[in-house]
Amino acid sequence: MLKIILNTDGGARGNPGPAGVGAVIYDENKKVVAIASKYIGETTNNEAEYQAVLLGLDLIKKNFSAEQIKSAEVELRVDSELIARQLAGKYKVKEDRLRVYHTQIKEILKTDFPNFKITEIRREQNKEADALANEAMDAK
Repeated sequence: MLKIILNTDGGARGNPGPAGVGAVIYDENKKVVAIASKYIGETTNNEAEYQAVLLGLDLIKKNFSAEQIKSAEVELRVDSELIARQLAGKYKVKEDRLRVYHTQIKEILKTDFPNFKITEIRREQNKEADALANEAMDAK
């Protein structure tokens, strides 16, 4: 079975403030398959984290066929406790602005990613996605 590992990170300088997102796709051997980053304007850290997940899911769709994605094991790795636990259903989504992203992601996962899991990782395990988010903020 194909394994796709997606690391994402988002951040804002100030909260809210200028924000950027980054995503890195790895294969099962930790080889980089694709990267993406984007400046997303003024927003909060949590909104940036959610937007990073959306960027990453879109990146997977651009690099793999629908058939590959449906049969693959897809692991999302994030260093945000809040985002990881909200997407896993352990925490409720209380903020309306976050609920919009949460609902959108859950719908995409239900429709396009049947073998999906989320893993909460430490910040130091997410350096590549973090660097991409910071590059996006710097390039603003």
